[in-house]
Amino acid sequence: MTTTDTVTESQGDSGPSGYAAARLRLLQGEQSGPPRRAALARLTDDWLAGLFSAQPLKGTALVAVGGYGRGELSPRSDLDLLLLHDGSADAGALAALADRIWYPVWDLGLALDHSVRTAGEARKTAGEDLKVQLGLLDARHVAGDLGITAGLRTAVLADWRNQAPRRLGELRELCDERAERQGELQYLLEPDLKEARGGLRDATALRAVAASWLADAPRAGLDEARRHLLDVRDALHLVTGRATDRLALQEQDQVASALGLLDADALLRQVYEAARTISYASDVTWREVSRVLRSRKAKPRLRAMLGSKPAPERTPLAEGVVEQDGEVVLARVARPERDPVLPLRAAAAAAQAGLPLSLHAVRALASAARPLSTPWPAEAREQFVTLLGAGRPTVAVWEALEAEGLITRLLPDWERVRCRPQRNAVHTWTVDRHLVEAAVQAAELTRRVHRPDLLLVAALLHDIGKGWPGDHSEAGEVIARDVAARIGFERADVEVLSTLVRHHLLLIDTATRRDLDDPATIRSVAEAVGSASTLELLHALTEADALATGPAAWSTWRGSLVADLVKRVGALLAGDPVPDPLQVPNTVEQERLALEAFRTGAPVLSLRAQMEAGASDEPVGVELLVAVPDQPGVLPAVAGVLAMHRLTVRTADLGAISLPDEVGSGAGAASVLLLQWRVAAEYGSLPEAARLRADLVRALDGSLDIAARLAERDAAYPRRRGAVAPPARVSVAPAASRLATVIEVRAQDAPGLLHRIGRALEGAGVMVRSAHVSTLGSNAVDAFYVTDAQGAPLVAADAAEVVRSVEGALR
Repeated sequence: MTTTDTVTESQGDSGPSGYAAARLRLLQGEQSGPPRRAALARLTDDWLAGLFSAQPLKGTALVAVGGYGRGELSPRSDLDLLLLHDGSADAGALAALADRIWYPVWDLGLALDHSVRTAGEARKTAGEDLKVQLGLLDARHVAGDLGITAGLRTAVLADWRNQAPRRLGELRELCDERAERQGELQYLLEPDLKEARGGLRDATALRAVAASWLADAPRAGLDEARRHLLDVRDALHLVTGRATDRLALQEQDQVASALGLLDADALLRQVYEAARTISYASDVTWREVSRVLRSRKAKPRLRAMLGSKPAPERTPLAEGVVEQDGEVVLARVARPERDPVLPLRAAAAAAQAGLPLSLHAVRALASAARPLSTPWPAEAREQFVTLLGAGRPTVAVWEALEAEGLITRLLPDWERVRCRPQRNAVHTWTVDRHLVEAAVQAAELTRRVHRPDLLLVAALLHDIGKGWPGDHSEAGEVIARDVAARIGFERADVEVLSTLVRHHLLLIDTATRRDLDDPATIRSVAEAVGSASTLELLHALTEADALATGPAAWSTWRGSLVADLVKRVGALLAGDPVPDPLQVPNTVEQERLALEAFRTGAPVLSLRAQMEAGASDEPVGVELLVAVPDQPGVLPAVAGVLAMHRLTVRTADLGAISLPDEVGSGAGAASVLLLQWRVAAEYGSLPEAARLRADLVRALDGSLDIAARLAERDAAYPRRRGAVAPPARVSVAPAASRLATVIEVRAQDAPGLLHRIGRALEGAGVMVRSAHVSTLGSNAVDAFYVTDAQGAPLVAADAAEVVRSVEGALR
């Protein structure tokens, strides 16, 4: 028996049990997508019509509004119902009729949004409440007097069209407020399919704009995008059994499977593509609404002055490109079919002028423009670089080109990164938008480099390899070389661009995870970069990449670390000798603390608030310097004390300061360990320095059991478990140093993490020569330079045992 047969047979039973059984069979059947939503709406119509008709009341009608009115019922959708009457019915009889409908719905556990109104009351409420107005635009007759339903629909549409100039502004504000609150659907890892920008609410708003007859949305792909989001919501309802619109991480694999998709990434990519279509349609539509409203205000005045309709003003911007009415359009003499550079010229002109490309112009270019020759002509390359260098306006222009398929026509490799999610809390954007954002950030840095064109193109391409398996930097190097040659760069420039893409993570990784006092570190970077000019470009690319990633990826602190590395590598490339690591000068503050720690034989520390350059007076963290006479267990002790005081570690560096022979009273050079931390209070205020020092003294002499204290706290206040994080990864970095073995740890950040790692290293019997700790969002990325008891790098077998010990401590 088919699902349709089942539904038809059930229609004779208007009771709750009959409807519930038929509903269950429908949801468990083979139908899906629009046919199932429509079938569920019909089934619900028949059931409610039966309830309404059991004791009909003259002058009344049952009306479906909102999503139910559109016939789009998801498995757990609300039922939006209006009991409409003409005012002639007895109040008691009307209340009894309402109860006969509402209570069976509630008895089945279905969510219900209901009201009882006359047509006049409904119109009055709609005039006061925009959400009611939007729901009534989709009003659909279910049962009763068809005439009063039709009358209401006609009146509501007439009201909407008459009031559109005022109410559309209110609707746009509502959309903007929701976007600010919920974010953009096309970039969120756990998006709200309904409320986020580009979601189902925005699709409904576009329908309302179209109903006003004031403007219309670009229709290409819009219905399909809306259908995709509804399909995902259907699957989400069935998987969770709840009326939810938020696509949580832990449910994405199940939802993907229910939709027949490969995995959660394929699901998110489909969601992002749909959201992007709706967002772009919204941008174009609201721009058109603004244009029409401006025109309506201006025309009466102009007609009174001129006596006729004025011709639109057109201002030339570039060859074949003009500005008209706040948009960039094609000139009347433009011939896209004869001018293959015109799409890039129009895009560059629009971005440089800070104006949007008109929908008509983009579509004309997409349908008529001929492909560029390979390699591109010089003008095409120049216009492409001009587009990338325009800064923030580049984003909207790029999105317009992408919506009509022009970007993938220019750069075929773009398709693999388009709408590709990044499952990393540090990243704000999808891969493709991150690349455009990197170019926007690079545009601010072009005055720092001698070849701004190479910087901008490298920024756009640096993550292009993320669409391919394996190391994205290696794959990206190959793609960048091919793209650069196609664009028309000379062979030397192609090599520079491929080097920049291959090593775009080199500076930030080295600066935050390697010992900059180790000559091998500086030499390895210099060998990879090759020249001072490439180093200059890589420095700017590193900053642009980090700024485009998200707020956790860049700071004054990280910038200073990278700048220090660049200075050292630049000196080596200029022919200066690499300084001996033991002769690197220390700051006055560091030497003062080291001397005091040596003389007292006890830890000494200093707390100092850090400010971001150019920011407000609020501190972004606290710099903590700790000097301790060289002894075992310093790292786990300090890390444990910080965790015990609920201090979150953002970055940390551990190294040794060698004091002069005379300080050691003839006993040779004295060594003091110096730990430099950037910390922030998890909540509340920072602890006093004296308390930190007292607990550190106790931790070092063994009278304070930090592990036990942390375990007691975790038992008393267990942490809420969210999404399951991937397991920690511990590895040996090959050839990272000639003086030590480098153990790299990548793990989910958690209180006491560094304490556990330090204890594991201590238990493995190795000496921590230096440590470099950083936290990116929820991820800890740490590097530890360790040696054996004699100060030599570990042999392979011992290094592997250390890795196993640390892995065991992090399980």
